[in-house]
Amino acid sequence: MKTMTCQQLGGPCDLAHQGATADDVIHAQDAHLKAAVKDGDTTHQQARQEMKFRWLHPKQSLTWYNDVKAAFAALPED
Repeated sequence: MKTMTCQQLGGPCDLAHQGATADDVIHAQDAHLKAAVKDGDTTHQQARQEMKFRWLHPKQSLTWYNDVKAAFAALPED
């Protein structure tokens, strides 16, 4: 398991997401952003819009995805 924060994934807070893969933490971040915005947290709104764009335009977002995967790979195991 490895840990990345909301902030490391482009969000505004330091909530930690854990996962066995980069995809696990990306999905956790997506769920976190959805929940935060649904609960009225406006600080997460921009990050949520960016994440929605990534899901809708994966080819255009490949740089972000590859950067997250590389950052995740460089992290030590928890």
